[in-house]
Amino acid sequence: METIIFGGGRLGTAIAAALRERGESAPTIVGRPDRAHPDDRMRIAKRTPADVAFECSRGDAAALDAGVRRLVIATTAWSSDRPAVERLLRDRGAAAVGSANFSLGMHLFGRLVDRAVELFGPLADFDPYLVEWHRAAKPDRPSGTARELALRIVAAHPRKRRIADPARPGSADPAELELAVVRAGASPGVHTVGFDAPGETVELRITARDRSAYAAGAIAAADWLCEARRPPGIHDFDRVVDGLLGPAPRLVAVG
Repeated sequence: METIIFGGGRLGTAIAAALRERGESAPTIVGRPDRAHPDDRMRIAKRTPADVAFECSRGDAAALDAGVRRLVIATTAWSSDRPAVERLLRDRGAAAVGSANFSLGMHLFGRLVDRAVELFGPLADFDPYLVEWHRAAKPDRPSGTARELALRIVAAHPRKRRIADPARPGSADPAELELAVVRAGASPGVHTVGFDAPGETVELRITARDRSAYAAGAIAAADWLCEARRPPGIHDFDRVVDGLLGPAPRLVAVG
């Protein structure tokens, strides 16, 4: 699998290391738009035929002009442009897997959160909340992953209608899901979903120790794109996760 990586930051270098570790050809890494002019990025990419491109730079960047028709979009802050990206992919006959977080553990964590909301939502005493902690230099507040988790909770919870603004704490609106954002130190990511009642607290937490989990998931998405011809457009990473999990176990009645 010939690959090109747009963005040589923490995630891009982690993906490159994981590809080399499994014996793939050394990927071409093209810098972020603010470190390499977009036209220069495209010229480099066009000289480097690739089966898959990983977009790890910025939400306003694109790899389609390089001629790549399989993309793993591992950057955030482009959700408002999703319809335009979808149209562009379809027009070019290209398929992409896009996600705010490519950790397999995080996607399974999201399914656990769905189940927890289903169980605790009807209980008025248990108030849900979400806390996320990332490194001090992470620019987005909240992270794309935290926002996706918050949207899942709000979509399923009977009493929460919207997400509280982290920049406006203390509103105490019972219809808002409290979302706290911490930017300190070097943490690659901690997300905690809790349900608090007067006498007890239940918490679900996922902690990233490094970016290897994100890299592994991004490469799994690339493999999924290459193993069969996928329809043009954006595909959710959940489809890749379902493929990795395999078919659900059959329940056999006994007696």
